Amino acid sequence: MAATALKEQLNGLVNSMFAEGLLDEQFQQLQMLQDGSNPGFVAEVVTLFCEDSERILAELTKLMDQAVVDSSKVDAYVHQLKGSSSRILEEELAVHYADFALIIYHKMD
Repeated sequence: MAATALKEQLNGLVNSMFAEGLLDEQFQQLQMLQDGSNPGFVAEVVTLFCEDSERILAELTKLMDQAVVDSSKVDAYVHQLKGSSSRILEEELAVHYADFALIIYHKMD
């Protein structure tokens, strides 16, 4: 019974994220790849995305704390962030996610 309630709660959350435009057909494609042989596929991909994003943001923070900021490294990390977020998030949101990192970088100039 508890598992059913959790599944319903998860479905409600995912539906809400679709309605808010946070997720799009890219996420639906991920869901379609999940099957009985790998029931945790979507959770694994989302976890990897979160871990990767955290690592990239930490690296960007280190770069921003330096006296001279290496713009090519910042660009490379922002590109990675945009690429990984586009696999999970709605495309426009992924672009905004990367743009946010660029705005922070340019404010540091």
